[in-house]
Amino acid sequence: MHKIAVISDVHGNVTALQAVIDDAHRAGCTDFWFLGDLFVPGPGAHDLLALLDALPITTYVRGNWEHGLIETLDGEIDTGDPSDIYEVIIDDYVASQLTAAEIMRIRQLPLVETPVVDGLHFQVSHNLPTKDSGHTLQPTGDQAAFDQLAGDQADVVVYGHVHHQLFRQSQAGQFIINPGTVGMPFPHWSRFATDLRAQYAILTTHGTAMPDVDFRKVTYDAEAEIALARSRHLPYADLYAQQMRTGAVHTHDLPVLERATRELGYGPRLRAIIRKYPRQ
Repeated sequence: MHKIAVISDVHGNVTALQAVIDDAHRAGCTDFWFLGDLFVPGPGAHDLLALLDALPITTYVRGNWEHGLIETLDGEIDTGDPSDIYEVIIDDYVASQLTAAEIMRIRQLPLVETPVVDGLHFQVSHNLPTKDSGHTLQPTGDQAAFDQLAGDQADVVVYGHVHHQLFRQSQAGQFIINPGTVGMPFPHWSRFATDLRAQYAILTTHGTAMPDVDFRKVTYDAEAEIALARSRHLPYADLYAQQMRTGAVHTHDLPVLERATRELGYGPRLRAIIRKYPRQ
């Protein structure tokens, strides 16, 4: 039997990740899998990698925000897109706290891994096995998209990206599981909108029988996370504080981001970043 903590979409939230790890240890987890999107928009950087490195991480795949970080470092910057400007400025903040070896590790992360545990074949990716971004795998998405995700080899398919805990099956009967998000919940139903607990899942294997799936939600100190962000001079700290308190996510809210960048006077900072990372 293996008890696997499946963790995804931390998005820079140090306090939430620590709370999830503590909960997983108390639950007796023997393995830890990470499904990507470790950084941005929160204050975590090297310390998040250190938290993961202290675990028995046996599966680790790349998310779209790791992809975005590498694009920034390679000078792929769209100055006409307020969302890209926002990401680039926080990416630079993150990169300044990482070593060259850590950045190389991020560059080399795979899109998909296929571990075999107790005779069960798993497929683990952030989104699709061939693409770390996209919107086809939302919880209410078409069955055909989930059948494409599952393919015809895996017994259990695990993915992240959509920030919602999910269990469904392929038409063939394969399990499809999303553990939710550690650091950035955004429930759509209004009565659930203020439930911003950190999410993850525990998979317990019993040989080749169907695994148990335990969706977890963990309370943590959001005000401590906000204080950490401010003490580290996180870019766009006020937007992050609003996210921590209300669940409002602004990563694609172009008018809000454009106004914040202008009011914070980040123009010179952006120009310096562009000079620092010439297009490869």
